[in-house]
Amino acid sequence: MEHVSVLLNEAVDGLNIRDGKTYVDATLGYGGHSSEIQKRLKRGFLFAFDQDETAIEHCQKLFKDDDNVTIIHSNFVNMKEELAKLGVEKVDGIIFDLGLSSPQIDDATRGFSFMKDAPLDMRMDKSKEMSAMTVVNEYDYARLVDIFFRYGEERYSREIAKGILRERPIATTLGLVEVIKKNVPKKYYLTHHPERQIFQAIRIEVNKELNVLESVLPEAIEMLNPGGRISVITFHSLEDRITKQIFKKYSEVDSLVKGLPTIPNEFKPKIKLINKKPFIPSEDEMEKNSRSKSAKLRIIERV
Repeated sequence: MEHVSVLLNEAVDGLNIRDGKTYVDATLGYGGHSSEIQKRLKRGFLFAFDQDETAIEHCQKLFKDDDNVTIIHSNFVNMKEELAKLGVEKVDGIIFDLGLSSPQIDDATRGFSFMKDAPLDMRMDKSKEMSAMTVVNEYDYARLVDIFFRYGEERYSREIAKGILRERPIATTLGLVEVIKKNVPKKYYLTHHPERQIFQAIRIEVNKELNVLESVLPEAIEMLNPGGRISVITFHSLEDRITKQIFKKYSEVDSLVKGLPTIPNEFKPKIKLINKKPFIPSEDEMEKNSRSKSAKLRIIERV
């Protein structure tokens, strides 16, 4: 299946690309955003990060003739230090697309999909030890309930966690779906699809997605040159909330000095919000790509 990038043009337009400048695609995936940035960047540099070997291999072929594209096999949480190794300390735009790429979901062997049978894996970086197998079979009851509530916002977290403890060991994705199904009311299962929430929660835990986002966004803001921009596409409320809160904090005068007649520079806002409310996909895009329904785009500019 071809990977369709959600809000692609809006996110790249949001970077306000200027030729000869330096840009970062923090989530390379299958190259949708990077290709679009590259089209608009005759001179200048693009650094693209991904922790997924399959995506890296695909994009090395895609950009083999582009001297100004550097692909870095690393989680974007390491962006600052990986760029520093290459002598890059300041950039003019960064794009984050926090969704799973379609090929990751569609490749049944990766264990991301609750519709295809596969070993419980869900690692974006296959060199990491911890997988979904660890979470499902080794976490205690309290820890399972916590991640199902926090990352999945799932009403029947306790019942599902008890079911998992009873049925262990659970080896496959459809085995886990069966346990979820048995431990929630039938009507709820058919109307609310709790397997979606539980799989999301486990995936976030396995890949430490929210911790990574919380630590990288402030660093990304600090790396921007004045006039530089960040576009962030999120796919669930927790990611969007973290992004919104960090952007809000950096776009306001520090509370310590609010109300003073003159504000010292170090307490002034570092960024301005380009859009107060997030952009969402058009009805047409939602119809064509059901995965885009929950997508939100927030853009900021360094002051």
